[in-house]
Amino acid sequence: MTRPSGPLRRGWTTGACATAATTAAYQALLTGEFPDPVTITLPGGQTPAFALAVESLSDDAAMAGVVKDAGDDPDATHGALIRATVRRGTPGSGVVFRAGPGVGTVTLPGLPLEVGEPAINPVPRRMMRDHIAAVAAAHGASGDAVVEISVDNGEEIATHTWNPRLGILGGISILGTTGIVIPYSCSAWIDSIRRGIDVAIATGETHVLGATGTTSERVGAEIHGLSGTALLDMGDFAGALLKYLRRHPVPHLTIAGGFAKLGKLADGHLDLHSARSQVDLASLAERAAALGAAPALTTAIHNANTALHALQLAEAAALPLGDAVAAAARDAALRHLHGSAMPIEVDVIAVDRMGRVVGRAG
Repeated sequence: MTRPSGPLRRGWTTGACATAATTAAYQALLTGEFPDPVTITLPGGQTPAFALAVESLSDDAAMAGVVKDAGDDPDATHGALIRATVRRGTPGSGVVFRAGPGVGTVTLPGLPLEVGEPAINPVPRRMMRDHIAAVAAAHGASGDAVVEISVDNGEEIATHTWNPRLGILGGISILGTTGIVIPYSCSAWIDSIRRGIDVAIATGETHVLGATGTTSERVGAEIHGLSGTALLDMGDFAGALLKYLRRHPVPHLTIAGGFAKLGKLADGHLDLHSARSQVDLASLAERAAALGAAPALTTAIHNANTALHALQLAEAAALPLGDAVAAAARDAALRHLHGSAMPIEVDVIAVDRMGRVVGRAG
């Protein structure tokens, strides 16, 4: 998705939307009337107001729904209708959460929720509990409630998230620590990498694969026979992967990526996005020279149009530039893993856009 020009509009997390829907539904359950718009207080003290998209009230339950607005962020859950159905709970039971249609259930260890729990993260749970308590206090109620969160089309939306890999089945997660979506923030992806490592460790994986994209992941997985929770969608965030693995090590890490992306890692870049790091053709030329390239070839690589063009020039001269880049990328990874609680074996696989292996190290 192309980043919009100009100032970017912030949005609201699924947790903030679920809190707004829950607050409105619980108030309607107690008073017979839905506040619309409904105002909530976020962890940072902001007080946004949310319009209700749907509402219904019966003798024993109230339902309210809010459409998630992610602002200008390319969020898979943008436009999702998040519903909260609230019923009175058994006296003394507090607030009990249920996963309705479109909200996932945790099936693997390693997440901040127990297996079998609805995928409603701790901060959104706390927000909903706090708002129910405030509404209960205002209307003389006990605050005991059963809250079922559901998301229209949530199971299909979840296929575009990390949830299936993390063992969260049946729908999306209700997320957010601040309630606010910052457009094009890296935090959500980085958090997914960390949770992926947590789940891999908890499920006994001893060999994980961090890949920059789907092609390199497929190739790396086929070479090593890896699948499921061993696969980490590193994307451009090599630094996030390596730093978290240094603190939470596994015995074996494979890094697989496109030749150009690994060329950046070889030069010490930890964020491989094209907007934040560039392929250094001069560096590729120096590596070629170290492999014995003739001056004319070194100059041609230095002046190449792209990293792929540089690789093609080297391959035409039977020069293993792909292996050299993979080796330098491996060295960079090992430097950032230094100091981990256990030795981590690292190998690197470089591929071209067609999935052909063009370099290996380790």
